[in-house]
This record gives sequence, C-alpha cells and structure tokens, in this order.
Amino acid sequence: MKRWSVFLCAILALSLLAGCGGGDKGTIIIGSKDFTEQYIVAEMYALLLEDAGLTVERKFGLAGTPVAQAAITAGEIDLYPEYTGTGLLVVLKLPVNSDRQAVYDAVAKGYKEQFDPVWLDPAPMNNTQALAVTQEVAQQYNLRTMSALPGVASELIMIGPPEFDQREDGLPGIMKVYGDFQLKAYLPVEKGLRYKGLIEGDAQIVVAFGTDGEISANNLVVLEDDKGMFPPYQVAPVIRQAALDATPEIEDILNALTAKLNDATVRRLNNEVSGNLREPAEVAKEFLVQEGLLK
Repeated sequence: MKRWSVFLCAILALSLLAGCGGGDKGTIIIGSKDFTEQYIVAEMYALLLEDAGLTVERKFGLAGTPVAQAAITAGEIDLYPEYTGTGLLVVLKLPVNSDRQAVYDAVAKGYKEQFDPVWLDPAPMNNTQALAVTQEVAQQYNLRTMSALPGVASELIMIGPPEFDQREDGLPGIMKVYGDFQLKAYLPVEKGLRYKGLIEGDAQIVVAFGTDGEISANNLVVLEDDKGMFPPYQVAPVIRQAALDATPEIEDILNALTAKLNDATVRRLNNEVSGNLREPAEVAKEFLVQEGLLK
C-alpha cells in the first residue's frame, strides 16, 4: 500500500511538470470587437504570442465595447485591443480630453483601480473621428485644416452618420471649438454609404475615422484637427493582470508590434481587407513577416 501511494505521488508530480513545460507557456484567450481593424490587430497579437510558444485561443468578433469589457472583467478573455478614447468616454465615462498622454494615463489608472486589467503601450495610430475630403476639394477650397472649414462651409455638403450633426462630439462640438458656421447641407447615411456618397459627388466632406481603409484607397485628405477637438483613439493591448503576471514577456512582445502601427500603416492594412477583400489573418501575417516580427 505504501509503495502504491509513492507511485501515485510520482505520477502526479510528473503530470504537474509536464503541464509546466514542453514550450507551452500557458493558454492566452484573445478577444476582438467585430470590425476589420480589430480582427487584424487581434490576429497580430495571436500570431506573435503563438510564435513565442504560447497556446492561443481566439474569441474574435465580440459585439462591441460593453461585451468586450464584460468578457475581460469576467476572465472570459485575457486580452484584446482597445482604444484610449473608448476607455475614457465609454467605459470610465470621464470628460472629453484631447491630450494623448493625459487620456492614456487616465485610462491606465482608471482600469487598474476599477477593473484590474493593465494597458500596455498605445500605438501612434489614432482611430478618432475625422473629416476628410478628396484631393480635388482640398485644392479647390484650400482646405487642409479644420480651422479653414468655417470660411468655405456654406458651399459644402457633409455626409456622415445620423446624429453627427447633433452630437456634442460632432458638428456642435466642431462649431464650439472652430467657430460657428453653416453647411450647405448635412447628409445622414448608413455607415457603409459614407465614402460612396463622397466619391460619387453627393457630398464634398465625409465624416471619417482616422484609420479607415477608404482614406488610403481613395487618396483622401484628412483635415488636420489643429485645435485638438476630437479625443484620441490610440489602440493598445488591454490584458488581465493575472495573465501578465503569469507570462510577463507578453508586454515586450506586444509593445514591439504596437510601436509600428501608425495611421498610414493601419489604413493600408484595413484597405487590404475592406477594399481588396483579403482575409484579416493573411494580412496580419504578411505585415508581421515584412516587419521582421515573424519568420
């Protein structure tokens, strides 16, 4: 009986050792929201961590910020890409702020105190709201900054999502910061019709997001928010503290990627999926190989 107990203990010890070795450093569950940019960035996270020897489970396509936030808080996912402005305004419900560092500091502190997850480094890219015009309109009206908009607005039709002309972070906010003006018209449309209307000449200004693939595809000019009206939406990995404690090398691995994600790069990658109809996983892997982050 004694020998049998020793044998069972030995088997148990070997099982525990086997679970801790073999290059499998643990399983990381990665989530994403349900739009192109999130699929691409989350897939990059997954590929890099798999390359580092971790087992990765993908839970992509979560239906929006509340679902992703609930999932990471409940431990159903370990990390996902989130935006600093979203963390500030939607999750923490703090006042609008256009200072990138102040917004990042606020969300890093707020998440840690209220929810536990850690914000890793934010990318240079900024997927904030923006106004964009064609090259022809920019040249015709000498329109490169939002400060120039009040002087020519009466000749221009703006196309964008419903309620942008009423939201505080939409037209009313722009007028508050840049001066009151009157557009020729505001044309509300569904999200997928914004750029179509611009290119077909139904409008001269489109309400965009800074890393939309259509900006790159159509060589549009994004008006400079020279007075900092829109809050920053830099993407960053948000990870549960327990997952980071268990595998601290995740921080360096993902921060190395984040540093390479600027506006032009992410617009191009988004367009490969939304414009050229390629798979997000294929686009993500190709970029990582090109940048020397993946063999």
